[in-house]
Amino acid sequence: MSLFNLYFQLGINHILDFESYDHILFITTLISVYYIKQWRQILVLVTAFTIGHATTLVLSTLNIINVNPALVEFLIPVTIIITAISNIVTKTTSVINTKLYYTKYAISVVFGLIHGLGFSSYLKSMLSASDDMIMPLFAFNLGIESGQFIVVAVILIISLLFLNKLKVSQREWNLFISGMGFGVAFILALERLYF
Repeated sequence: MSLFNLYFQLGINHILDFESYDHILFITTLISVYYIKQWRQILVLVTAFTIGHATTLVLSTLNIINVNPALVEFLIPVTIIITAISNIVTKTTSVINTKLYYTKYAISVVFGLIHGLGFSSYLKSMLSASDDMIMPLFAFNLGIESGQFIVVAVILIISLLFLNKLKVSQREWNLFISGMGFGVAFILALERLYF
């Protein structure tokens, strides 16, 4: 296996690893408020998240910025809690107003910055000081993105089944997923409170 494939696979495995389910939970909570026909808005939000986490993944892995890993691990569930609350108080509609849309986009970038710091801790543990970091960073980030798109696709398929086949309303689906995200993230935040 080539070095590129190794780090690409590490990126996919990291995002799809159920022991690191907080990243999956964030993406799931982030998109739960949307109808499947809003796939373009979902794509933009996930891309905003990507821009954020790719930025801090690179900066932190290259030791340009350093943040207490315990603080980052606490802040990750906080991002899920805030996203869940935002979803619950936002009226679900097939048309999201421009101001709210740009606010969600900006928040996704900021939350991506936090999650990128979490990804970088994992990547740093894989790299030695003598490694050329550019290719592993690129491959790992590409793997993370591929994993994210797998998560989005699975969640949208599950959402489609619930909404179209089981006739669950979009509002009920959003409340269920956002409530679940809030509950799990709240417990995680309490467990990680001491940083």
